[in-house]
Amino acid sequence: MLQLSPQYYLPILLLVASNVFMTVAWYGHLKFKSVALPLVILASWGIAFIEYCLAVPANRIGHAVYSAAELKTIQEIITLIVFAGFSVFVLKEPLGWNHAIGFLLIALGAAFIFRG
Repeated sequence: MLQLSPQYYLPILLLVASNVFMTVAWYGHLKFKSVALPLVILASWGIAFIEYCLAVPANRIGHAVYSAAELKTIQEIITLIVFAGFSVFVLKEPLGWNHAIGFLLIALGAAFIFRG
């Protein structure tokens, strides 16, 4: 049965938001290759700070109902989804069948984490 308690869904929402910031911090600079690397690093650190401000509470709140392994698995699956969207829509890099199969295998592995 789907749990509607904030302890179940709030960590997921926070992890989605944190992963958006993380993806921008790690890959957003690829759209601005003319910007000096030290400036890109500083900007990425600033963006990553916001990511940490979301990820740490997500894990703290989520650990009340999820194991650490489950939280990490949720985070990794969210990361793949966010990254795939960012890659296609922002970086304009298409994802092929090999990416789809690789992501599917990772998702299947993640499913084993939640097998009780």
